[in-house]
Amino acid sequence: MSADDAPVIATRGLTKRYHGTDALVDLDLEVAAGEVVGYLGPNGAGKTTTIRLLLGLIRATSGTAAIFGLDCRRDAVAVHRRLAYVGSETSLWPGLTGAETLHLLGRVQGRVDDAYGDELVERFALDPGIKVRAYSKGNRQKLVLIAALMTRADLLVLDEPTVGLDPLMEQAFRLSVGEARDRGQTVFLSSHILSEVEALCDRVGILRAGRLVEMGTLAELRHLSALTVEATFAGQVPDLASIPGVASVVVDGPVARCQVHGPVEPLLRVLADAGVTGLLSREPSLEELFLARYGGRDTGPVVDPPASPDAG
Repeated sequence: MSADDAPVIATRGLTKRYHGTDALVDLDLEVAAGEVVGYLGPNGAGKTTTIRLLLGLIRATSGTAAIFGLDCRRDAVAVHRRLAYVGSETSLWPGLTGAETLHLLGRVQGRVDDAYGDELVERFALDPGIKVRAYSKGNRQKLVLIAALMTRADLLVLDEPTVGLDPLMEQAFRLSVGEARDRGQTVFLSSHILSEVEALCDRVGILRAGRLVEMGTLAELRHLSALTVEATFAGQVPDLASIPGVASVVVDGPVARCQVHGPVEPLLRVLADAGVTGLLSREPSLEELFLARYGGRDTGPVVDPPASPDAG
């Protein structure tokens, strides 16, 4: 397979071990050109370790990682010419203005859409004439987002990119990622904001204790949680708890709410015979899917270590 035919991101058996503790185990992952893929998991599940491996910042214990068909560590310079990265922590030059920082970062990347950069500055309401030392955390985050987006890079690697942004700026971010997708750019997004992932991503991967436990579209992941059903009755509410697959029944006057796992037909038969006057149902949100998998608990083996070159 040539580099042009290869997936944008491809890992095989990718494993990283720190002092005998597995941070990432046997990751097999493919991201196709033009996809927006979300990468989720509790704190310490291995998300940032994955991204550092993809960026060539650390060395894998075993397995392979490639971007555009090139080895992420051996061919890091060539890989980085075609990607832009945004992390949740920014380390910039305090004495430079925002405009000077954007110019410098653009020179490092090597290609910039200046007109789009100006549009992004306006969209994110950033004052480029202020020195970086005077920026709030949110404004520093805006700065690195603009710097990455204005490159129109083939691949955007985003690790918790909206930390510190207010809801209005999160909307600006979502608009910008949508524009990147429409242009055929590929986006790999690690985020703890589930609504953000749900709104933006074509597929979602869920990482747990360093292992990829789920990967698919939201429709394909619906099996992780139940269908929510709310029924209103003209008369007495029937016994729903005895119906196969029905759980968490709550009755409030003439209204019954429940969760349905598996086929919904047995419940519908009972409802039809009981004189239903109103019926609502909805699929679980990504947040509900995530909580169904984790129960709100952190299950990762270790917190990702600080970023630093690793010869191991």
